[in-house]
Amino acid sequence: MAGEGKDVDVVAVILKDHRTMEELFRRMRSVEADRAAAREEFAALLIAHGEAEETEVYGALKRFRGVDNEEVEHGEEEHAEGNEALLALLEVDDVGSEEWDTRLEALVKAVSHHLDEEERTILNGARENVPDERRAELGTAFLREREKQLASDCGSIDNVRKIVGR
Repeated sequence: MAGEGKDVDVVAVILKDHRTMEELFRRMRSVEADRAAAREEFAALLIAHGEAEETEVYGALKRFRGVDNEEVEHGEEEHAEGNEALLALLEVDDVGSEEWDTRLEALVKAVSHHLDEEERTILNGARENVPDERRAELGTAFLREREKQLASDCGSIDNVRKIVGR
C-alpha cells in the first residue's frame, strides 16, 4: 500500500521515542504525577530504544556516506552515559527526595544532550542520505528489536545493572 513505509521510517520512529522520553521527564519532575510509574516506563523505553538503535540501526547507518561514523560511535558512548544515570535514578527509593531530584536532573542532562546531538547529526544524515525503502526496513527492524527488549523487562534494575556493567 502506498505510504505504508512512511509509518516505519526509522527516523520518524526514533523521533517519536525521543518525544515520549521528554514527556516522561516532565512526569518524573511533576509532584502531581506518579513518578515511580514514569520512571519504570522511562527505564524500559530508554533501554529498549538504545539497544534497538545499537543492534539494528547504528551499524547499518555507518555504511552510508553522509552519516558521520564518529557521531554514531559517540552515540553509543552517550547511551552508556545515559544508562549509568538511569541506574543511579533507579537506585533511589524516595521519589520525593532531594537525591531523586539531583539524579533525575543528571539523567535529563545526559539523555537530552544525546537526543539533541543524535537528531542534529545521525538522524539528519540518515534522512538526507539513506533511501526511503532502507529507512523503512531499518524502522521495522528497530521496532522488532525494541518490542523484544520491552517484552524481556529490559528496564528492570537488574538488567540495567548488567548493561552498565558490561
